[in-house]
Amino acid sequence: MSKLWRKLTRPSAKWSVLALLGIGCILGLAIIIVPHAGIKLTSNTEFCVSCHAMQPVYQEYQQSVHFKNASGVRAECRDCHIPPDIPGMLWRKLEAANDLYQNFIAHSIDTPEKFEAKRAELAKREWKRMKDNNSVGCRSCHNYEAMEHSKQHPEAAKQMSIAAKDNQSCVDCHKGIAHQLPDMSSGFRKQFEDMRLQANENSDGNTLYTLDMKPIYAAKGDKEPAGSLLPASEVKVLKRDGDWLEVQIVGWTETEGRQRVLSLLPGKRIFVSSIRDEVQKHAQTLEKTTVAATGAEWSKLQTTAWVQKGDLVNDIKPIWAYTSALYTGTCNQCHGAPDIAHFDANGWIGTLNGMVGFTSLDKREERTLLKYLQMNASDTGGADQKH
Repeated sequence: MSKLWRKLTRPSAKWSVLALLGIGCILGLAIIIVPHAGIKLTSNTEFCVSCHAMQPVYQEYQQSVHFKNASGVRAECRDCHIPPDIPGMLWRKLEAANDLYQNFIAHSIDTPEKFEAKRAELAKREWKRMKDNNSVGCRSCHNYEAMEHSKQHPEAAKQMSIAAKDNQSCVDCHKGIAHQLPDMSSGFRKQFEDMRLQANENSDGNTLYTLDMKPIYAAKGDKEPAGSLLPASEVKVLKRDGDWLEVQIVGWTETEGRQRVLSLLPGKRIFVSSIRDEVQKHAQTLEKTTVAATGAEWSKLQTTAWVQKGDLVNDIKPIWAYTSALYTGTCNQCHGAPDIAHFDANGWIGTLNGMVGFTSLDKREERTLLKYLQMNASDTGGADQKH
């Protein structure tokens, strides 16, 4: 060791001290500049989207507010996906090496089609990473303490105040901001298809529940419907005749209204059925009540109609299991799904309408999900169809 130390400290016979200092400075600068240049080069957006498979993702980003907005402040790939601190940045670079391996060696994401097939897996990984670091990339631009809530939309201000109080991670509520959300619906959509396939086997009994919007008819064999049943609505079977069933429909409607829409409970827009023509004319009033909150009188009506077999099951529980999966699978894509008792039954209507545009749900799924949320709202307490 002492011999090595003497060699290191003894002046060189070949190089002058000035030359050695110059070489040392060059090497020092290279050690500093080359890694910095490499990190900078591999952190710009052009490098990030240079892989062919990244082009669809880049096009999604170009349509987002992070690419073009009124203020002219653009968030590049590195701003969201690379932590600003040196340890976090270096660790992220090491993780990114796997992306290069998957693209150029394993070829698992080297085409848009392959990337799309793995989008859900990749998105979940990225959401977890951002959750673990408390959305540090987002916070380089967005800071709770710098927010002026009076300039925000009232509902946004309310939610942001709650988030600030709990120091929530941005990704808790904001997924799908710059990129298309992955399709995470295969689970609940398969559940529905399984229910539909088994519907005929599970349609015995005197009480049935609808899986889908179902037309009702004044008489067996009619061509023109006289209204429709909403998903997850209860009917009583009065008669079976081949492929037709005569059913009893009960629901509440405002006494002073047109009485064409029946709800499950008075004052709650939990829709059971629409009725018209002969089905509406033959409706009988069972009782009346006044809703204290509005002072409006509601009437409980009972009528009969005919429906065709199919999309009817004798147990509501599989429908609620399906809609529970639908709710978590859909709403958790963008944010943490709120507790289903967070809103009252009527409040869920506007809330869901405001969010459904960000989903890929069809009308049946929207209506079934709304019924599920309303049946478990703050003012229904998980009421079931027997009410």
